[in-house]
Amino acid sequence: MTFLLVLIYLSFISLGLPDSLLGSAWPVMYADFSAPISFAGAIAMTVSVGTVVSSFWSSRLISWFGTAKVTAVSVAMTGLSLIGFSFAGQIWLLFLFAVPLGFGAGSVDAALNNFVALHYKAKHMNWLHCFWGIGATAGPVVMAFWISAGSWRGGYGTVALIQCLLAAVLFATLPAWKKVSSLPGGAEEKPFRHIPANQILQIPLAKPMFVSLFCYCAVETTVGLWSASFSSVLYGVSQKIAASYAAAFYFGITAGRAAAGFLSVKWGNFQMIRLGQALIGAGLLFLLVPVGLWRIPVGLVLIGLGCAPIYPAMLHQTPKTFGEENSQAMMGIQMASAYIGSSLMPPVFGFLSSFFSMRLFPFFVAVALLLMTFCTEIVRRRTAT
Repeated sequence: MTFLLVLIYLSFISLGLPDSLLGSAWPVMYADFSAPISFAGAIAMTVSVGTVVSSFWSSRLISWFGTAKVTAVSVAMTGLSLIGFSFAGQIWLLFLFAVPLGFGAGSVDAALNNFVALHYKAKHMNWLHCFWGIGATAGPVVMAFWISAGSWRGGYGTVALIQCLLAAVLFATLPAWKKVSSLPGGAEEKPFRHIPANQILQIPLAKPMFVSLFCYCAVETTVGLWSASFSSVLYGVSQKIAASYAAAFYFGITAGRAAAGFLSVKWGNFQMIRLGQALIGAGLLFLLVPVGLWRIPVGLVLIGLGCAPIYPAMLHQTPKTFGEENSQAMMGIQMASAYIGSSLMPPVFGFLSSFFSMRLFPFFVAVALLLMTFCTEIVRRRTAT
């Protein structure tokens, strides 16, 4: 059981590593490609489209091949895609490699989240996403190092190498999943049924939960992608410092999820969600108060701390709200809904900011936060009754 958890945690580090690279590197990349700054949203949207498609198919893929093989292949796919990013000489190649990068992320996300939701306690779900945060925090740090050395391509190449090494470890340890599940108390995969998308939408509380996940990912990815540009364009901080501000956001997520693992021992999922929403609101207020540039990293850390418990708590609640037999199908569509939020909202903000400037940033995030809060309260109240 412990060995299997280590493998799952390592897989989530690999899931987080690529997520923060584009946002931290884009202030340099768009100049190298002579591309509009708003293209970051379009590239991120392409990645998310791939994740949406693979999330929709995840329950079928996992039923055919199992969680272990889907995870190993997905990590390898992301590694190869990042190699493509590091060598891309034209902007259209970034869009091309963004597609398999998204495919790699979607299935492994749905597979591992449902596996942990079914077989482990809430603290492990938080720590699982804490390891995602370790990867997401390390990404901008690696990129900031390479930008200071004069090459954003080195940042992508370094992360690609890490991904490929981890994929090799996962392929080498495939037999371990079967051995662990055969031990007394082992985490053998539980049976689940594939449910068509149109039937899933008819399940009570499915729609408000989908909207909640959509809005959460809109908050997280918009902040992750645009916080560096918000700092650099609006306040004139250097590109290196702007990348470190983005890292501060992901540090908040990582530290918050480590702490949330302990809090979740006594607090329920919905209590954790409420705490997170309050912290995000506090972070947005910090971004608006004119008290010096120090408020930007502080506000971003608070937003990261707020994001920390929300996503794990929503996902861990899935089998409890919708039943274990429905959880994998629900998890796949929940991942798809989350990634639709990831794909649509950052480019929408990029488009709107071209008309209203980067000052729109905290207000845009606040609208998504309010809608998420409204929908999670609907689910909480109806679940309680």
